[in-house]
Amino acid sequence: MDLLPPPTDAPGSPGGPGAGGSGRGLRRGVGFRSLKLVSVAMDEALPADPVGATYGRLPNGLTYYVRSNPKPRMRAALSLAVKVGSVVEEEDERGVAHIVEHLAFSATSKYTNHDIVKFLESIGAEFGACQNALTSSDETIYELLVPVDKPGLLSQAISVLAEFSSEVRVSAEDLEKERGAVLEEYRGGRNATGRMQDSHWALLFEGSKYAERLPIGTEKVIRTVPHETVKRFYQKWYHLSNMAVFAVGDFPDTQAVVELIKEHFGQKAPAPLPPPVIPEFPVPSHEEPRFSCFVESEAAGSAVVISCKMPADGIKTVKDYRDSLAESMFHCALNQRLFKISRRKDPPYFSCSSAADALVHPVKAYIMTSSCRERGTVEALESMLLEVARVGLHGFSDREISIVRALMMSEMESAYLERDQMQSTSLRDEFLQHFLREEPVVGIEYEAQLQKTLLPHISSAEVAKFADNFSTASSCVIKIVEPRAHASLEDLKAVVLKVNSLEKEKSIPPWDEEQIPEEIVAEAPEPGSIIDKVEHPGIGATEMILSNGMRICYKHTDFLDDQVVFTGFAYGGLSELSEAEYTSCSMGSTIAGEIGTFGYRPSVLMDMLAGKRAEVGTKVGAYMRTFSGDCSPSDLETALQLVYQLFTTNVEPREEEVKIVMQMAEEAIYAQERDPYTAFANRVREINYGNSYFFKPIRISDLKKVDPIKACEYFNRCFKDPSAFTVAIVGKIDPGVSLPLILQYLGGIPRVQDAPQPLSRDDLRGLPFKFPATIIREVVRSPMVEAQCFVQLAFPVVLKNAMMTEDIHYVGFLSKLLETKIMQVLRFKYGQVYSVNVAVFLGGNKPSRTGDVRGDISVNFSCDPDIASKLVDFVLEEISYLQTEGPSEEDVLTILEIEQRAHENGLQENYFWLDRILRSYQSRLFSGDIGSTFAFQEEGRMKVREALTPQTMQSALQRVIPFPCRNQYTVVILMPKSSCWASVKSMLSWSSDGVSRDAKILAGMAGALVLAITLWRYSRSALKS
Repeated sequence: MDLLPPPTDAPGSPGGPGAGGSGRGLRRGVGFRSLKLVSVAMDEALPADPVGATYGRLPNGLTYYVRSNPKPRMRAALSLAVKVGSVVEEEDERGVAHIVEHLAFSATSKYTNHDIVKFLESIGAEFGACQNALTSSDETIYELLVPVDKPGLLSQAISVLAEFSSEVRVSAEDLEKERGAVLEEYRGGRNATGRMQDSHWALLFEGSKYAERLPIGTEKVIRTVPHETVKRFYQKWYHLSNMAVFAVGDFPDTQAVVELIKEHFGQKAPAPLPPPVIPEFPVPSHEEPRFSCFVESEAAGSAVVISCKMPADGIKTVKDYRDSLAESMFHCALNQRLFKISRRKDPPYFSCSSAADALVHPVKAYIMTSSCRERGTVEALESMLLEVARVGLHGFSDREISIVRALMMSEMESAYLERDQMQSTSLRDEFLQHFLREEPVVGIEYEAQLQKTLLPHISSAEVAKFADNFSTASSCVIKIVEPRAHASLEDLKAVVLKVNSLEKEKSIPPWDEEQIPEEIVAEAPEPGSIIDKVEHPGIGATEMILSNGMRICYKHTDFLDDQVVFTGFAYGGLSELSEAEYTSCSMGSTIAGEIGTFGYRPSVLMDMLAGKRAEVGTKVGAYMRTFSGDCSPSDLETALQLVYQLFTTNVEPREEEVKIVMQMAEEAIYAQERDPYTAFANRVREINYGNSYFFKPIRISDLKKVDPIKACEYFNRCFKDPSAFTVAIVGKIDPGVSLPLILQYLGGIPRVQDAPQPLSRDDLRGLPFKFPATIIREVVRSPMVEAQCFVQLAFPVVLKNAMMTEDIHYVGFLSKLLETKIMQVLRFKYGQVYSVNVAVFLGGNKPSRTGDVRGDISVNFSCDPDIASKLVDFVLEEISYLQTEGPSEEDVLTILEIEQRAHENGLQENYFWLDRILRSYQSRLFSGDIGSTFAFQEEGRMKVREALTPQTMQSALQRVIPFPCRNQYTVVILMPKSSCWASVKSMLSWSSDGVSRDAKILAGMAGALVLAITLWRYSRSALKS
């Protein structure tokens, strides 16, 4: 159980804190390192047209981008971009740009009654929340990822985009059917994070129309806007001259794709009158900083946000590009420092990061965000401002700059090596930015040459000058967020005056650097040997037993030239612990991670990793403990050294690190106690899984009982005996180079003398899991600033041992069927939800070779509190219908297509193969031969696919969950407390001068981090529908 957010990646590094090594390994990037430098003048213009694309403009004004790209195979990433967003709305149109985006999928001239959604699902291109479209302040973007392996699919998908461009049907009936979904999306954004986003956005853009035009709009407009107003907006702004269509995919002939675009878009006539010019909306600058103390009773934690606005200058010349590199170096180097400060004794904040972001068309901002302890916002603000001032006075050291250069060069090297393996969606998104923001697309080959030429000559002084952009006298907004009011505006102003005075007096000392060891492994271990070796041609993998008992299975792939992934697992985890041991030992991973699981503090490892791409993490779960890694083939040695250190390091608690962990955990617990959704999740667990200590939320009283020594001792025991572990490795592996490394660092892990026999799956203690035998319907009422409602409807699942190999596949098909059908009912028929999620949990008992598998299937959605019970009844009615009448033939074909497309995509990914190999080892069918287990699992999948009919799905639905479904289920509904929301809402104040299982605590601190990061990213993440 992780009690804190995942460790912050080493800022600016591709892999986060990891390990450094001597560099023996695969020859990475020979092509990159042999790239010739380019001779360029600083005033030389970068290419205006996008490199690699067939690019042009139709006579009617539509711009198009087409590119052939083979990854993923037989897929195409399509988009239609419209240079119109919420900022052009009039007062009575607030939210209409987003409503148009919703209506596009509802009905057009050619498609009605959500036929577009049905088409997408029928070809395996899923529709859902955050998958198909987004509306921001400045633009609206429609996105499709479709297969192109059957005649006519690409043509029909492009025709859908053409319908969006000019044929959206905006009738009164269409609008009424979609209002509920839009209202639910609005309601979902009115939680603590949404309120903080909205208030910060308004403060940041005060004096500009952007401050008053959030993409979601207002509740009044969403509820009452007439369809005539929506249609008028659509007809006024949706002109082909404001649009571009994008097609990037596995095309044999790009010109044929251009012809399809011309076929579907070319006959559309331009507007008879010139379309209105899209106005520009300036954002006024201000010399005096703006301050805000935002009190949010449901906040996940305390946070500080410093935002400094500036014009969003484009990149047009080589000098502009050089400046952008120097700017990236500044944020990367600053983030390195901020991370180290967060790991000091009595740190001013738990996490802190800096970035530049293009918020809206005319403006970008430098944003620094931190999460800190309650009552710690003033101290955090002072530390953040001091560090920027320190950089301004003293700059960065040569060593800091060399580390940043290495990190950025490593990242570019990885991109260059995988230039022929980029995802089509990534290339499409580059072209989108070319159209929307005129960002140059120069091609990875030229950019790699350019960066390789320019980066070594950017000096520390050039990098440090970007600290001036964080000046509090440069359109600066300083905001703190607290669950209870502790700091005042005067406190914030006093900090600014203090730091400005120290900077003026030059009394801020230089940065004090740590000493960094040269090697991660001080003395190379004696290599192990191979005791047994077996080839598995059906998987394309090789299996070995090493002399220390560790089992290794590796598979070479060519999906990505710069990736190797691996996972090692052993049976035995938290379920083995008694109640007296549980609380302390469950904190083991968290405490050890802060101290340094690999023999060095995370802040030291961060520097040791400079220029390398190697990441390794650990997890202790209910039944297993695992380590996992992701690295470049050339840094495989570094990653394996890290694993060696994991097994040979004895983590011992040190007072200052333990104190930081406990502070963070305590803040997280308090945050969860404020969060309505935590009370809901706790009650769901208690009802569905029993009142065992394993499922209970951790309280402050529990935290005070944690023994750090026991926690670290338990963690050390978890990763000590190599003979208990099976390790799967997948990726760009050259056995001739990789095997010696595996033998040295994995085979060299010493075998534990007199170690107890490793646990087998049949030896494990099961969790105390028991689903209620009766119907339970319960409402959890929680204090809320604004009304929220969330529903979970759960059914017990029991997979009988005799039918296990088939039913495990049926569960996947059934969950997708239920999600699709319930979405059709609740959103498309009744228009009352934004999205539906069906989740499967099958960890209710130990993973033994015999016995039944227990768990649950749950239906989850948010909705209007007044109709929650009615919607639950609709869901039960739909599931009952499917159990008694069965799905249609069309339903079955849709589910088969979605599963097949997902499977085809997965076959091209390293992580998919890693997961399949691990599942084969962990299968109850495994008896020593992974090849036969792997084959049997695939046969089981194909057998179920071939047998899937309306009748077999109906039978499985009766078998897998209770039949009739109304006989046994639980419903838990989160509702606002029955007090007046308005009086609670008045508790929310802000002022401005001049204007999952580890959800026990993880959600609390993770929420605090998300809070700080998302406060200012509102328009870029926008509204995805």
